[in-house]
Amino acid sequence: MNKDLTQGNVLKILIMFAIPYLLSSFLQKFYGMADLYIIGQYQTSASISAVSIGSQFMNMLTVMIIGLAMGATVHIGQSVGCKDEKEVKKTIGNTALLFIGISFALSIVLIFSVSFIVQMMSTPQEAVFETNNYLRICFIGIPFICAYNVLSSIYRGLGDSQRPMYFIIISCFLNIILDFYFIGYLSMGAVGAALGTVISQAMSSIIALFYLFKKSSIHLQFADFSINYQTMRNILKVGIPIALQDGFIQISFLIITIIANSRGLIPATSVGLVEKIISFMFLVPSAMLSALSAMVAQNIGAKKYERAKAMLKYALFITLSFGMICCIVCQIIPHQLIGLFTHEQAVINMGAEYLKVYAFDCIFASVHFCFSGYFCGCGYSKISFIHNVISILLVRIPGAYLASLLFPNTLLPMGLAAPIGSLLSSLICIGYYIHMKKYRLVGD
Repeated sequence: MNKDLTQGNVLKILIMFAIPYLLSSFLQKFYGMADLYIIGQYQTSASISAVSIGSQFMNMLTVMIIGLAMGATVHIGQSVGCKDEKEVKKTIGNTALLFIGISFALSIVLIFSVSFIVQMMSTPQEAVFETNNYLRICFIGIPFICAYNVLSSIYRGLGDSQRPMYFIIISCFLNIILDFYFIGYLSMGAVGAALGTVISQAMSSIIALFYLFKKSSIHLQFADFSINYQTMRNILKVGIPIALQDGFIQISFLIITIIANSRGLIPATSVGLVEKIISFMFLVPSAMLSALSAMVAQNIGAKKYERAKAMLKYALFITLSFGMICCIVCQIIPHQLIGLFTHEQAVINMGAEYLKVYAFDCIFASVHFCFSGYFCGCGYSKISFIHNVISILLVRIPGAYLASLLFPNTLLPMGLAAPIGSLLSSLICIGYYIHMKKYRLVGD
């Protein structure tokens, strides 16, 4: 099952390894939207609002879990690269122990915090009851949600990005069937959506565990599940900065949404639609970041430093090319893109001007996403955390806030906050990469 990413044509392996990541990310977004679509066909606006608000919080939690699990991906990848099977098995065992503890602790804390979270999310009164129920069920299912994402991270560290994609396909298909049954047939509303999500991810986790223990070339034994604090520290050393970084990014999106909401219905709707469009355009650089983390980790473990650098260069070329195409398309047909989601001309006009400037983020973000993947693979995830926090605190949030105050009749200046923030992140990444080469922090 584990695949050697230290041999063969660099570009071909990069593309073949990244494509399953891309498809997995797309499918995750697809079945998140499917929940809203299905509940919109059968239930009231209160149920729709409950799923929308609840899923927003769960998305933030999930990306942080995935970020934390990236520590396992990197450590396993480096161990595979240096062909240390004993360390690979020990890392898998300690990853399981670590996340079992985290998931159950998180589940208990969040279950008792449901009311506070619903209030913090400014949930409309009509949707409070269903949002409470939706989140309570999702929080009970956190061990399954955690297992599903952590197992995918383990597979990717072993060099297998295809099986996690298959697990997501199974989860997506099952989730949609269960949504129609719970929401459509049983009229369970937001509770049905939550049950569909938890059950589908639980089934995927069981299948992933079966393959890991029965079909894997890594033969795990009971001794591999003995607590090793150094291994856990190695996992958390990489994972914590990524989890915090992803959490800050999600919070910054939430704050910018709040800023837009304060400007009125038209600006709020325009910003919301543009964020959805941009999120799809970011699937490629996001997939490249994750793919690079695993691939670079194996090559760093194998001491193939030049090959790791070549992967970074190819990734930059692919993502920059894609980002430029997206940016050009957004300059040519911004009104048509916004018009795919609404017929309100005021929203189309305001959204188009916001999209045209925001689209430059597709170029600059491509740069720092790729460097972040490279740094994570090298074990320097703290650099990704630092540049993202600097960008968010110095540019994105204050920039969006000041633009909304100084230019209340247009979204164009507010749209500049994201690309300028990404430009700053890119410059920090390039500077640190030069620093790494100068001081030979990662071979030479």
